[in-house]
Amino acid sequence: MELVARGRSNAAIAGELGVTEAAVAKHIGRIFAKFGLPAASGDNRRVLAVLVYLGK
Repeated sequence: MELVARGRSNAAIAGELGVTEAAVAKHIGRIFAKFGLPAASGDNRRVLAVLVYLGK
């Protein structure tokens, strides 16, 4: 979540951690689920997840 909060893309996170973009997407999806952030057309789940991560 720290890398997402820093504004990194999935590709950048994958490169920094040495994993595939698919692995990053899978983990971020799990984070969304853990934070209770279902897919919704009007919301940006990455931003909402960062807010939860930061305790806002």
